[in-house]
Amino acid sequence: MSSPSKRREMDLMKLMMSDYKVEMINDGMHEFYVHFNGPIDSPYQGGVWRVKVQLPDAYPYKSPSIGFVNKMYHPNVDEMSGSVCLDVINQTWSPMFDLVNVFEVFLPQLLLYPNPSDPLNGEAAALMMRDRTAYEQRVKEFCEKYAKPEDAGAVPEEKSSDDEMSEDEYDSSDDAVVGPVDP
Repeated sequence: MSSPSKRREMDLMKLMMSDYKVEMINDGMHEFYVHFNGPIDSPYQGGVWRVKVQLPDAYPYKSPSIGFVNKMYHPNVDEMSGSVCLDVINQTWSPMFDLVNVFEVFLPQLLLYPNPSDPLNGEAAALMMRDRTAYEQRVKEFCEKYAKPEDAGAVPEEKSSDDEMSEDEYDSSDDAVVGPVDP
């Protein structure tokens, strides 16, 4: 096993053994979801987000890619994609950091100290600079609407065709499909 693979495995195990709920995507260790709670004493307190983490092959030498799955109202988070504009992760990442640092330090710092001068969400940045109280109220509304614990556990909505059936519809249509066996 190569050094980056061992490190990826160690960091992931350390994250799983911490207080974070981690859900693996597929069988590899490159993609997973982490449930992240909003920092205490912030407008995000009480919110729970599902954060998608993608580890590049060169991890820990290259930073992980981080994105919120459920909606987040923040100047440095793209409202549509959930992408995070986080200098520490994207530009000043060091192999000395690990995945626990992302969830215990970097993301809480991002939420506690937004940078409206470098926004991905221009509306949130403008509101924050213009009226901090209204901004914080909007954050709380988003938390109540999109960041309840059950929202973090929800399967992300994928672009799917209209032809897909629910499990109940699928089960009930089995009888119509089964017929006499062709000779």
